[in-house]
Amino acid sequence: MINVAIIGLGAISNAHIKGYLQFKDECKIVALSEIYKDKAYQVAKDFQLDVAVYDDYKELLKRADIDLVSVCTPPFTHAEISIAAMNAGKHVLVEKPMASSIEECHAMNEAAKKNKRVLSVVAQNRFTNPMMKLKKVLDTKLMGPIVHTQVDSYWWRGYSYYDLWWRGTWEKEGGGCTLNHAVHHIDILQWMNGMPTEITAVASNVAHDNAEVEDISIAILKYDNGSLAQITSSVIHHGEEQQLVFQGKNARVSAPWKVKASKSKDNGFPEEDTVLEEKIQQVYECLPAIPYEGHTGQIHDVLLAVNGEKALLSDGIQGQQTLELISAIYQSAHTGKTVKLPLTKEDPFFTREGILQHAKKR
Repeated sequence: MINVAIIGLGAISNAHIKGYLQFKDECKIVALSEIYKDKAYQVAKDFQLDVAVYDDYKELLKRADIDLVSVCTPPFTHAEISIAAMNAGKHVLVEKPMASSIEECHAMNEAAKKNKRVLSVVAQNRFTNPMMKLKKVLDTKLMGPIVHTQVDSYWWRGYSYYDLWWRGTWEKEGGGCTLNHAVHHIDILQWMNGMPTEITAVASNVAHDNAEVEDISIAILKYDNGSLAQITSSVIHHGEEQQLVFQGKNARVSAPWKVKASKSKDNGFPEEDTVLEEKIQQVYECLPAIPYEGHTGQIHDVLLAVNGEKALLSDGIQGQQTLELISAIYQSAHTGKTVKLPLTKEDPFFTREGILQHAKKR
């Protein structure tokens, strides 16, 4: 039995609690930590949990019987809490974004390695049937080499969204829509398409002057094979249409799912390649559904990893790469220069201090 503790009881913690409760034969929630203790007692009551409650997570970490900790606190605290938990011998599932800087990600991964602990970064969109199937279709290489990728991470948030004390600040939230909304799509992009070699980006705040961070950014990524990707991150798009489109040399596939393929006429103009379309469609339809989706799917993945039954689908290295892409977008947007990857200690957006020093308030 894996004993679980949850640190931070904001809205996202409910998804963790519900997920763990799906696996009562494998794990048990034994402790909650929240700076507002009354809130913790209410959560325990709402979910009928027989748990100890702490207002100081450090006291919780002293318990030798706790095996796994979910970190659901604001992003600027993720590194400190996760490292303390792993140094105390706990495995960690930490919410996105992984940390406030690449430097902090390195420290978290070092702590995981040193203590031989599982460190998983929440990427619940990987654990959905459409994304899992799209990934497996891409792995068949039936589309040919990917030549262009389009990522539309369109969200909409009203003006009052940034009235919450920690939102919309570089110090507490660490960024705007690129970090805190598009992170899911950016994670999917690097999972499916790998890491680019350079990024050029722009960012702006056009509708939320009560925030010092961006509410829209547009980035162009270039890969070592010459292919390009474009990412639009936004909280100003009505309708919130979101998509990932992978254009291969032979065919295109996307989420939401769609497949189209073209072949050349003698004069170079396109005609539909129905044979390839049907082949790709058949692959997609024959893929089995995953048993659990979203946070529940990721928690299942973590429990299996803690028991040594499989490798994590979203580990600390993956979380670090996603944050590296986002940091490079910010560095390019705020310096007006193309950024080469990987980022190094000399880059201004590598550390939290560097970000706070160089980020321009919108």
